[in-house]
Amino acid sequence: MGVNVTTTISTGLDIHRHVVSTTLGDIAVSEIAGDGPVLVMLHGGGPGASGESNYHQNLAALAQHFRILLPDQPGFGGSYRPTESDLEARSITEIAVDAVFQALDHFSIDDFHLLGNSLGGATAIAMAQSQPERITGLVLMAPGGGWLPFGPTPTEGQKEMFRYFNGAGPTEKKMNAFIRTMVFDHKQFGADVVRARYEASLDESHIAFYHLYNAAFAKRHGMDPLWKNLHKIKAPTLLLWGRDDRTITLDGAQIMLKQIPDVQLHVFGQCGHWVQLEKRTEFEELVSMFLGDHA
Repeated sequence: MGVNVTTTISTGLDIHRHVVSTTLGDIAVSEIAGDGPVLVMLHGGGPGASGESNYHQNLAALAQHFRILLPDQPGFGGSYRPTESDLEARSITEIAVDAVFQALDHFSIDDFHLLGNSLGGATAIAMAQSQPERITGLVLMAPGGGWLPFGPTPTEGQKEMFRYFNGAGPTEKKMNAFIRTMVFDHKQFGADVVRARYEASLDESHIAFYHLYNAAFAKRHGMDPLWKNLHKIKAPTLLLWGRDDRTITLDGAQIMLKQIPDVQLHVFGQCGHWVQLEKRTEFEELVSMFLGDHA
């Protein structure tokens, strides 16, 4: 059974933090008991990432329309760390899909809206492909796996991500360089943001996992080729992309527009990889409107 802890963040929202036991390991899930259907939000794969850290600034607006669940994917936040043998047997996306579905089953959630960014976007695509009947609406922000770029890989942002834990290990200077590649205008994010994200990345078990994850990523030659089965997605799908994304580049969106049956794309100018931060208000309005139309 899960452990349930309730805390209040500065927005005045109550966040219920659960630890859910799965056959893989414990999965941390933050819950905001808002009004409306369930919205599961999956975070990206950068250093220090977790459900709350990726989306905390959006929760007050979205909780007006949805009951929100924020799982920490395996390897991140408060969730268990996959081992080398785990990553040898299955990709991180396959592991995350299994873990997240088990966590949702713990809450007896049959169908839900699903939103994913980057690494979490890959998990969201794979979930929508494997159990399409459960996904009522899908929002993908520059998702890994479903993207097929024209240019060389790894991209600039991916290189910074891999570099962060290598060499002498994490530093605030490296975190500053990482954030600069994630966004269009880094001046929006001062030293306090850099320091907070840097400090969140220092958990020793997360660092150890990241070395295994990077090695497995290289061995598998990147993320799972989810683009091969995009036609299996049945949910109405909204793609959100920063025109200036240097991590999961906009050119790779073309195959998703062609292969996902019910799809639309919104592109933000002067925006990088972190749409939910750089275009916060527009992001919240688009997500609420789109998923509200497909409740």
